[in-house]
Amino acid sequence: MTVNLYTFVGMYSRLLDTAAHILAKGAEHAQATGVSEADMLEWRLIDDMFPLRNQIQAVANFAGQWPARAAGVEMLPTLEGPQRVAELQAALAAAKAHLAGLRPEQFEGRDDVALTVDLGQMSPTFGAGQWLTGFSTTNFYFHLSIAYAILRSKGVQIGKRDLFAGGL
Repeated sequence: MTVNLYTFVGMYSRLLDTAAHILAKGAEHAQATGVSEADMLEWRLIDDMFPLRNQIQAVANFAGQWPARAAGVEMLPTLEGPQRVAELQAALAAAKAHLAGLRPEQFEGRDDVALTVDLGQMSPTFGAGQWLTGFSTTNFYFHLSIAYAILRSKGVQIGKRDLFAGGL
């Protein structure tokens, strides 16, 4: 399958702005309701799912790594461990800056370049286009949606409009 992989750079960039926006709204809500930042970042949708902190980390990681993999350039390091809201916001901004450094020509002819990625229990090989369009983008949206759902479930006043905070 051949697609213009560079178009994902703009989409990921806009969605990073959305993640930063909903995280800020969550932090404002927590402060207004007397919830500590640490407690807010541990909010979960369901007990066996990752907390808000990890959902935002995943958004930053997918944006900072998968378009770079598809372009064949250096990726941002994986963001892990406990962070505060300011550090998560900085990670989202760093991923956006990393995306801004990517150029269309870096993606040209890379749709079918085989990439083998270690996913823990398996190491599948797919073309860069399939990784970016199927695996990465699905996961990117999943973690952003779960962060949104966590915040909504805790009473943060966000709605569908907030999902477009980064633009269309």
